[in-house]
Parts: sequence; C-alpha cells; structure tokens
Amino acid sequence: MTRPPAGPAAFFDHVDAFLAYALAEAGLAGNSVEAYYRDLRDFAAFAARRDVQTPVDVTRAAVSLYLLELRKRGRSVSTVKRRTAALRSFFRFLQRENLIDHDPTLDLQPPRPTRRLPRVLTEDEVARVLAMPDPATPVGSRDRALLELLYASGLRVSEATSLDLGDADLSEETVRVVGKGNRQRVVPMGSKAIAALAAYLKAARPRLARGRAAAQAVFLNRRGGRLSRQSCWKLLRRYARAAGITRALSPHVLRHSFATHLLERGADLRAVQEMLGHASVGTTQVYTHVSRARLREVYVRAHPRGGMRVRSAK
Repeated sequence: MTRPPAGPAAFFDHVDAFLAYALAEAGLAGNSVEAYYRDLRDFAAFAARRDVQTPVDVTRAAVSLYLLELRKRGRSVSTVKRRTAALRSFFRFLQRENLIDHDPTLDLQPPRPTRRLPRVLTEDEVARVLAMPDPATPVGSRDRALLELLYASGLRVSEATSLDLGDADLSEETVRVVGKGNRQRVVPMGSKAIAALAAYLKAARPRLARGRAAAQAVFLNRRGGRLSRQSCWKLLRRYARAAGITRALSPHVLRHSFATHLLERGADLRAVQEMLGHASVGTTQVYTHVSRARLREVYVRAHPRGGMRVRSAK
C-alpha cells in the first residue's frame, strides 16, 4: 500500500482525485460530482479539526461521529444518506488505488432519525372539537358525522372521503374501508358515530345532494359532489380553533388520537393494527407511548403473578 502524504491539503487532494475519477471514468453527472465535492470537503474539514491528517487514519468511529454531528447540526435524513454514499464511494476508490488497506465505511449504516411520536389530542379536546359542528344545519350535520367517524373508526381522511353509501352498515355498526395497497378492512363504529351518521344520512345529505340520484359519496360538499380531503382539513381546523385549540391540526390527528386512546384503555395492539389497516404491527407500536404508571397498572391487573410490592407514586 502506498501511504498518502499527511496534512489537510493532502486529504483535499485525494478528494479532488476521486472527483476527477468520478467525472471522467465513473460517468457521474456534473451535479452529482458537485454535491460529492461539497460533501467530501466537509468531511475532510471535519477530519482536519480532529488531527486526522490522511485517509489512512480515518476510522469507522470517526465516520460514525461525523454522521452524528450532521444530525446535531440539523441536517436532514436525505443529506446524511447522501453524505454516507459519498464517503462509501470515496473510500472504495482509495482502496482500489491501494491508498488504504481498510475501508472504514464497510457495512456502515447512517444513523436512523428519531421517530417522532404522533401528535394526539386528549379525550377532553376530542370531545370539545366534536361538539363544535351544529347538527341543525346540513353542513353542520355532515361535519359532525364526519368527525365522529374519523375518531370512532380511525379512518384516514382519504378513506373517509372515498366512502360510498354501500360501505356503511348501520345495522351491523361497521364501515367497509379500502385503504393503502387497495386492502379492504371492516372497522366498527361507535354508538355516537352511528347516531351522527344516521341523522346526517336521513335529513342533511338529501339536502346537500340536490336531487342527484347518482351521487354515491357518503360525504357531500355544498354543490352535491364528493367532499374533498382539503375541505376536511379546513373544517377540522376551523372547529379546533372554535374549541380553543390553537395548534395546527389535521384529520390524521384524530386517527392518532383514536389509536392512542384505545391502547391507553387496554386495547390489544393487534386489534388496533387491524382497525388502522397497518400492514406491520411495528407501525402501530408508535402509539404505545403510555406512561410507566399506566403500564404498571395494566401489569398488576392482567398478569397472573402481577402483584408488585412497589406501587406507583401518586
């Protein structure tokens, strides 16, 4: 192996040599070469600040530390992934040129982003929002039924707006939904959602339909057409403000709240997964952010040997 000369300038020289190779021989596009240039020179500056004078001295730990620093700087996940790819290509090139005998990026995975917990409303906040629409008007009756259904069944807004009249079975207290991947599922509806939906379908929807017998959509706009997803966003935000909730909300918050409240009250994770239409239970597990006190309470009540001498602090 030919050891590269030491010093930051030499490190930058190797970056330039790699980029020349990438442009001339690897056929990388000009924009990609420019992005690699910025990424690798940033890493070279990082290495120089830590007295790493040559690519030979770069360790796997140093590369991992650099990627973590990027996250601390607030760089996006896509930026971290791109820089990881640039470093992999750079060190593979150096190894092929016999300038290093070990690739510090071998099998390296960029740090995974911290998964944000879903935004949820408290049960009291949900009750306040759902009480805002005026069921005495056609639009208010529609909005009450829509919001009650979103929270009662955990539907995505696109699933709710896509519902046709034959999808809701009030006698069976269920709604048939076509979700992601064209997967169908049948979800129960709560008593309040059933009552609101029945009242809307009986009196308010015919007034919105304007005699359009062919209109099959459950939720209609003022012109008798299918209610749009954008309209759902707007009406929820209007009712949330009226309920005194100032933070921005989307219909998905009601879906998050549906799942969280079910799990907090002891619902089975697999059942919630089925109702949400998640292909993987791992997706549903994000809703299991219950308090330690709640976990202890469930354990003591449910486990056959669950008695615990240490009680939760009141």
